[in-house]
Amino acid sequence: MNGPSIDPIAVADRIHGLEERLADLSGGRTRLLPVTKAFGPEAVEAVLAAGHSAVGENYAQEILAKDDALAGRDVAWHVIGSVQRNKVRRLAGRVAVWQTVDRPALVSEIARRAPGDRIMVQVDPLGFPGTGGCPPGAVEDLVGQALDAGLRVDGLMTVGAQGDAAATGRAFRVVADLADALGLVECSMGMTEDLEQAVASGSTLVRVGRALFGDRPLRGGR
Repeated sequence: MNGPSIDPIAVADRIHGLEERLADLSGGRTRLLPVTKAFGPEAVEAVLAAGHSAVGENYAQEILAKDDALAGRDVAWHVIGSVQRNKVRRLAGRVAVWQTVDRPALVSEIARRAPGDRIMVQVDPLGFPGTGGCPPGAVEDLVGQALDAGLRVDGLMTVGAQGDAAATGRAFRVVADLADALGLVECSMGMTEDLEQAVASGSTLVRVGRALFGDRPLRGGR
């Protein structure tokens, strides 16, 4: 996780600038979730210093390592990457929102290890291999299973199609319509490159890393 040095003042300026931009674009509907993937604990410290407590992370091992390094700090971790069932036990009690719940087995494991936790159901409207998410037709049943298991379903989450604005727009519209139809308040859509498109489609939460911290260091030094 050792990467480029973090300038907390610059990060705070970028966070506040992006928040102002989101307010202008959405009228206050869309919030920012800073993502510190591949950066060290100092990136999380910069987010906290800028007045944010919620932080997005893709990998279980990064949440665990950073949470240990920041022991005693109030970080509301959002899991925004694919989660294996065998990682749920170690993450339970540390995660505020599981954003990538996409199958019944994961619902059952989270409900067993972290009863009453907040989740989002990840949707894959485009059917791209390896992106994670359940098909739109399975969302209502999965939401129902999660509620029956005692979990709190905040909303839906999806990932756009990199480099394909038209497909990304279709995906965002499908997910926003599903969230509305199911009465779910949160719609986690959009990252640095498709932020404006996500806001226009009804996103309530955008997950941004590169625009705040710059290019991510390569994992494993590669």
